[in-house]
Amino acid sequence: MENHRSRLAVLSNLTRHSLDNCALFVQTCLLCAGDGGSDGLCTACRADLAPLPAAHCPICADTAPAGLPCPHCRRRRPAFDTLHAPFIYAWPLNALIHAFKYGRRLDMAHALSSLFAREAPDGPVRPDLVVPVPLFAARLAERGFNQSLELARAFAVRMAAPLDDTLCVRVRNTPPQARLERAERARNVADVFVVKRAVTGLAVAIIDDVATSGATLDALAAALKKQGAHRVDAWVLARVFYSKT
Repeated sequence: MENHRSRLAVLSNLTRHSLDNCALFVQTCLLCAGDGGSDGLCTACRADLAPLPAAHCPICADTAPAGLPCPHCRRRRPAFDTLHAPFIYAWPLNALIHAFKYGRRLDMAHALSSLFAREAPDGPVRPDLVVPVPLFAARLAERGFNQSLELARAFAVRMAAPLDDTLCVRVRNTPPQARLERAERARNVADVFVVKRAVTGLAVAIIDDVATSGATLDALAAALKKQGAHRVDAWVLARVFYSKT
């Protein structure tokens, strides 16, 4: 517990640093302030990240017996073909993502994107195109950056695939999914994405920071398939194990 409080205190203190200290975050562990690696975490803190268990749905990566689709995916398969995540959305990764996303911590982008690119599992096919989940223009202006784009840059390099952050547009400023109950999430993002040009026959990888119900990824994948995508696979840094009953 004491170690947990110490890490929280360090993370809180780090939020007060400016972008001028960007180099520090690459070399110093974001959690314990010890010597960190290229992903911003020391060996001990990196070992605390909770990997996605083997027992997960092969479609949406939620809790399910290994190799078997979850009840939700059996009732209605999402538009994306598979969802991949290296980690569970749990301490300490959830604290890092929250600071990055809502604390406007762009200085953490290199660390988290390096972690994502290294640990993200391979998919069944190599993508022809990498697309970040877009933010609504007003929210992008408020935050100053799109966290999904920062992750997608490193992922595209790893996959040796082109990145296109202009292909998809979010046309409505919807309430954040994190504030909604499961049943509201799909309605919240219905028809919220527009794909500006055809992607006929392409295998597209869509990238986001966190998946909870998968509704946002489902909606974006549906829009891409309407424009001819042959396959859409989703990758996120962390997966919330979310009840779909």
